[in-house]
Amino acid sequence: MTAPAETSFSSAAERRVLVVEDEPHIRELVVLHLKLEGLTVTAVKDGEEAIARIKAQPFDLCVLDLMLPRIDGLAVCRAIRRESINADTPILMLTAKRDEADKVLGLESGADDYLTKPFGVRELVARVRALLRRPRASKSPLAAASELIVAGTLKVDRARRQVHLDSRPVDLTPHEFDVLALLAAHPGIVFSREKILEAVWTNDTHVTVRSVDTLIKRLRQKIEPDTRQPELILTVWGTGYKFADV
Repeated sequence: MTAPAETSFSSAAERRVLVVEDEPHIRELVVLHLKLEGLTVTAVKDGEEAIARIKAQPFDLCVLDLMLPRIDGLAVCRAIRRESINADTPILMLTAKRDEADKVLGLESGADDYLTKPFGVRELVARVRALLRRPRASKSPLAAASELIVAGTLKVDRARRQVHLDSRPVDLTPHEFDVLALLAAHPGIVFSREKILEAVWTNDTHVTVRSVDTLIKRLRQKIEPDTRQPELILTVWGTGYKFADV
């Protein structure tokens, strides 16, 4: 492992990081170098304690191991995205798995970035720095709309990150929710795939415009009566997508 970067974060003492890692030596290493960067660090060793922490206090970043006892990292990631107090907290996922499908699953569950074990300390610090520099979702275009969006029988509650269709809850992934909230908040406005990527995935380099098409397809399966003739999320051929001006 290489030495940490010499320059610490500005106003880092005000930044709180939650580290969730069950392997003691990795947990201690991550905590040590984040503290050397001047960050305030809370460390836990399992998913249950992590969920209790995210419900109790806000964090500026979560460093989250994928493979945890009892409650795994994917479940913790989804729980973070459901909790309004930390719903837009950046998540750096640590994984020993090198399979691309596992990485994509982590990102789709709400993680913002990932590191594959073993990793160098300099890379860890660089990823942490990049995530802390990102604008929070609460300051993105998603925040420009009202908290409750109603379109016919579809209701999107941005504050609670909940969606109901015909009074029934709709289970969405964090990115599915963000795309739906973005489109529904601007009915009739066409968003290119690139604009959707920029608004929802910000600076994530692990997704492409094809990821938007795949997500839209899944989203339609959950909220459209007939996916062959969508009524809510409409395709604007050659450009992107828009929400019906209902």
